[in-house]
Amino acid sequence: MEAAHPRSARRVPATLAALAGPRHGTVSLPLHLAWSRLREFDLDQPRLRMSCYRLVLGEGMHDDLVEYLNRDLLVTMWPTLRTLISRDSRDVWEGAFDELALSARTAA
Repeated sequence: MEAAHPRSARRVPATLAALAGPRHGTVSLPLHLAWSRLREFDLDQPRLRMSCYRLVLGEGMHDDLVEYLNRDLLVTMWPTLRTLISRDSRDVWEGAFDELALSARTAA
């Protein structure tokens, strides 16, 4: 399945544990991620946290993913977040990480 999405698949880290971004506080995304929108996101506010993760998943390269995403937050948010990102991204992430696919099935 990943062969259909080579760009997305190359960006994904080898493990979810590699996602060592912050859990709390304000994150300032660089222009290459948030070029036409809000650039600062308070991770303690659920809507802003969801917006930040959606942007990073959609626009970020490998280094952005590991710098700005947090494994625990991603897993917790995944059942909702997966509905806000592209099907290609969702398929790649769930194909790479059983934990995310299971979380999606459990929430359904």
